[in-house]
Amino acid sequence: MATFLFDSIVFGPIKSRRLGVSLGVNLLPRNVKLCSFDCIYCECGLSKKGETGRLPTREEVRASLMLQLSQMKAENKKLDVITFAGNGEPTLHHDFAGIIDDTIELRNEYYPNVKISVLSNSTMVHKQSVFDALKKVDNNILKLDSAIDSTVRLIDDPHPADYSVASIIEQLKRFQGDFILQTIFLRGYVNDHAVDNTTEEEVSAWIEAVKAMNPKEVMIYAIDRETPIRTLEKISREELEKIAGRLRNEGYKVDVA
Repeated sequence: MATFLFDSIVFGPIKSRRLGVSLGVNLLPRNVKLCSFDCIYCECGLSKKGETGRLPTREEVRASLMLQLSQMKAENKKLDVITFAGNGEPTLHHDFAGIIDDTIELRNEYYPNVKISVLSNSTMVHKQSVFDALKKVDNNILKLDSAIDSTVRLIDDPHPADYSVASIIEQLKRFQGDFILQTIFLRGYVNDHAVDNTTEEEVSAWIEAVKAMNPKEVMIYAIDRETPIRTLEKISREELEKIAGRLRNEGYKVDVA
């Protein structure tokens, strides 16, 4: 399947390999990717410079989510989670905190047992409103794809000029363990540069970073869809389990997808 963009505010529900039956929420433009990362494995493709699009308003998001939840409830459809993902980084939305409040209210009305998840690359956690909003959700899933800056720049291509792993680790420590860490493992080539975050140096540094942040859970996974950079290799389940085993030996809960 080729890379793609979500063309609506609310999409799905879809079967998530990690979260179950998930109703997605896209807070980014429908026609263009908007993100503070430009990950080489992103299902939405690579960012196109100069392209812009309109963000949905808080009111539009609430109306779309309420319509979908009410229809699903009337049809007695199963739902496990409402997931903020979509065409980029959801926490870039200027009304992110208010939208989370609206979502909690709607969830409580229509599906009180459903979880709320946010998939974030962690770059906006320094904003107090974003931090506070993420503290309210059930699954606050934050990304760190490597503990080494040069590798992050190859894999994630972060746009903030001052991005550093050390800074992100300090920000994630503020959650005092109340978050889920998410990491993809891969290898391959990017513009003739070898990239591999499965080496002993990489994995050891990553484990030390995990111990410093002390998340309640860790999700590790491999490439599962077509990627915009075609010279990437999918890591085997066996390799992922070996990495997971090292972290489990440190006492952490690790989910392998």
